[in-house]
Amino acid sequence: MCYSAQVYSDYRRYMRESGARLDIAAFAALFASSQRLPQRSKALDALFFVPTSPEEEAVKALLDASNRAQIAMWQQELFNQKARLVQAQRSLEVKTTKRALNDERVATLKIRRLTTRLRSVQTLEVTPASARIYPMWYAPIIVCEGGQLVIKPMRFHCRPAGKPPSYDSRYPGCYNARRDNLSGFWKGHFGSSHGVLLASAFYENVARHDLERRPLREGEPAENVVLEFRPRSVDIMHVACIWSRWAGPGGEELLSFAAITDEPPVEVAEAGHDRCIVPLKPSNVTRWLQPDGDTEACDRLLDDRERPYYDHRLAA
Repeated sequence: MCYSAQVYSDYRRYMRESGARLDIAAFAALFASSQRLPQRSKALDALFFVPTSPEEEAVKALLDASNRAQIAMWQQELFNQKARLVQAQRSLEVKTTKRALNDERVATLKIRRLTTRLRSVQTLEVTPASARIYPMWYAPIIVCEGGQLVIKPMRFHCRPAGKPPSYDSRYPGCYNARRDNLSGFWKGHFGSSHGVLLASAFYENVARHDLERRPLREGEPAENVVLEFRPRSVDIMHVACIWSRWAGPGGEELLSFAAITDEPPVEVAEAGHDRCIVPLKPSNVTRWLQPDGDTEACDRLLDDRERPYYDHRLAA
């Protein structure tokens, strides 16, 4: 399953070339929803680094306000963890205890993570690491409304319309939609609500012994590693997705999506993984985004996909 993807960092370029527009209201609603923003790819924030209209200026103001609140929270937590680390190190100078060792380990890890987050949110640079998404993170997704390409912010874990919020925990794998289950589990969305994620790479968890193409040695515990798969000679993958608009009591709304996965090409299977995303041909994107209920035609588009060779390496 594709548990992480590197989102293409220049959606603005895609907008210029395709004529796609932003769903300003959806972005405003996301950024204004709370003082603490949901986790998201920085490629989503980058859409508003240089606003081009008063409406985009207003969205950027909401984003900036939320970022300031988030920065203040992280700075306070960083101060607390540094104090925790100092206290643990002082205790270890007197006596080595499990609690002090654990506090030192946890505080060191949290300080590193918080420092990275603060550095990322305070710069306009979009790095490969900050462009990634994980389950429950938000990314820009392309859909079609009234014949117009529209970019909306969506959560990477699809909650079907009409289902309770508990569905998220009951079905933790709903960030991927298996192709062999599109007409089953996903029948309410396949052929009706399609989207596209622009991505540069995807990431998978694999067992080290599978990567090394050998059985486990006697007494050897299984070890997980994360691989980055990057298409050779392809800069942007138009990843086929399905999505849902979920409405809750009191006007609450959630836009969420799942990436479609299928059987892997040989090089992905040989690296130890049994699934792969489906990159559409650019010439098929518009038809994919306007399915009109014709699932047979949609299946043909998934068959007529881009088939790049995926180079892999251990993820940083």
